[in-house]
Formats: sequence, structure tokens, C-alpha cells
Amino acid sequence: MKKILYILLVTFGTSLQVFSQETPLSPLNNPADKSFIKAETSEMTWFMLKDSLKIQIGNVLTEIQKEKESIYIITTVNMKQSPTKWVDSTIVETLNFKPVYHSSFNQQRDMVLNFEEKITGYYLDKQTATKTQISEEVDKPFFDSNFYPQLIRFLPLKNNYSNTISIFDYNPTSKTGVITATIKDTEQTSIDFNGKTKQVWKVEVTDDISNNAAISTYYIDTSTRKILKQEIDFGGRKMLMELVE
Repeated sequence: MKKILYILLVTFGTSLQVFSQETPLSPLNNPADKSFIKAETSEMTWFMLKDSLKIQIGNVLTEIQKEKESIYIITTVNMKQSPTKWVDSTIVETLNFKPVYHSSFNQQRDMVLNFEEKITGYYLDKQTATKTQISEEVDKPFFDSNFYPQLIRFLPLKNNYSNTISIFDYNPTSKTGVITATIKDTEQTSIDFNGKTKQVWKVEVTDDISNNAAISTYYIDTSTRKILKQEIDFGGRKMLMELVE
């Protein structure tokens, strides 16, 4: 899902400073409050922002299934200008969110990752009909890059909270391996959401997937930990995702 958010913006990168942090969060260093994790289905409307206009470009449906051993997250993206759906599936262990499986299927490419002793799977570039077999070894713990936006919801958020998150991402044209997502700042504030005042955690995040050029700002309900909206700023280009209630 993180890659999908950048597809429309990937050519507009700028560089931002990467902040040094202590030991990154990982399945072995995981302070998440698991009581917030529930089976749920949510939908967000996806907009491109241009001047004062909100132009709807699609919607994102996320289904979370929580079982004793595993958590399943299935994300389906419907783009107005695309005849096919984009579907990402992620499986992590319930105990500590250690990644188990990740797949991503869309109009540009298919990808499957199996997280075992080695990371195996394949990447199919549909534009060139090139299929690459994946076999990667890593020497440090990590979360799946597709899972970390969910992880942020469950962290012990407070004013001025910042941290780094160890994530694995596969991209044959860019970085592959264990990289970092950075929570730059956290602030408790209030927003008007569908005519109601909501208390939220405003969390600013960057990651190495975009070379830290994209800033994602999450507005997370302080009581339910639902993401009410997400703003993405990438080199002056802006997108917005809003929860449908």
C-alpha cells in the first residue's frame, strides 16, 4: 500500500533530512498496545489536492482479520482511472507483528514475499514482462513495509513522540532490504471531522521508500486509534485520504 501512495508522485521527489534515532522499533523491540488491534473493515476516500480543489481519484478498502496466531490485512484500491483493482495482502504474527507474507497485485506489477529464514518470492514487471525471483537474506529484525502504517496506530503516542521503525521493502529499481521509517513528531490536537470535533494524535512520518521526500501526516483518533485522515505531501504535490463513516 505504501508504494501505491507514491505511484502518482514518484517523479516529484525532493530530499529531506533523515533524523538519527535510537534502536529502531522491530518485532524484538515492539511497544505497541495490542488491545487496540481489532477485526475491522474501513474505507477511505482518496483525493488529489490542487489549489483549493479536492479531486477524488479513488477509494481504499482495508479489512483486518485478527486470529490467535496471525493478523491478516487486505487492502483493495479502486482508482477512477484504472480498470483493475490494486490488492495488497499482509500477514503478520499476532504476538509481535513479525512478518509472514506479503503480496501486491496491480496493473503495473505483481509481487509475492514469503518471510522465512530467507525472504523468497517473485516480482513480475508487467510493463516489460520481466519476472524476477526473490531470495534475500537479512541480519536484523524488521516489520513488513506494508504493515507499519497500521503499527503507528498502536504505539504509545504522546506529545513530541518520535522514533524510527525498521522495515523491509523490495523494489528492483530502488532500495531493497531493511530500511527505516521515521516518526518525526507527534502532537495531540483536535480536528473537525464530518461536523464533529475529534481529539486526535497528529503524527508526521517519512520513510526511505520515498528517500524521505514524502511526508505522511496521520490524524489518529485518540480513543479508538482509527486513522481519520492521512495527508501526503511529496515535493509540493499533495494527496488526502479521509475515513468514510
